[in-house]
Amino acid sequence: MNFLKLLKPEAVKVIGAASSKKRLMHDLADLAEAAYGISAPAAVEALMERESLGPTGVGQGVALPHARIPELSDVVGVFILLDKPINFESVDRQPVDVVFGLFAPEDAGVEHLKALALVSRTLREASVCAKLRANPDAATLYTILTEGESVAIA
Repeated sequence: MNFLKLLKPEAVKVIGAASSKKRLMHDLADLAEAAYGISAPAAVEALMERESLGPTGVGQGVALPHARIPELSDVVGVFILLDKPINFESVDRQPVDVVFGLFAPEDAGVEHLKALALVSRTLREASVCAKLRANPDAATLYTILTEGESVAIA
């Protein structure tokens, strides 16, 4: 599993501000629909259902919302950088501004876990998050995310 397989350049976006966690879920779903053709209403429902099991804010301003979508054939990702952090009920109670959403087929199993581990490992790196926060341009963010992985492999 790698970022080049997981993320399209058009699935990366910078948003000035989201008014709430629910609004952010809608933004993630809209981005997934535009980039991958995933039904936005189905994506929002799946994200909110998963979030009801426990918040996906992992700390240090990072959230990794994820959901299973029946019509998908591959695990795919969307990335949003928020100019203004929002309350996400994260484990460390810090607001969130770096958000990577994952959508997986119902039967993804290990592939979903590998993708989640890759994203989590990458966004745990303070240097990667600092670069992301310092470059509010979608094309640059995509490059940072896909480059970061090749550096980790090397």
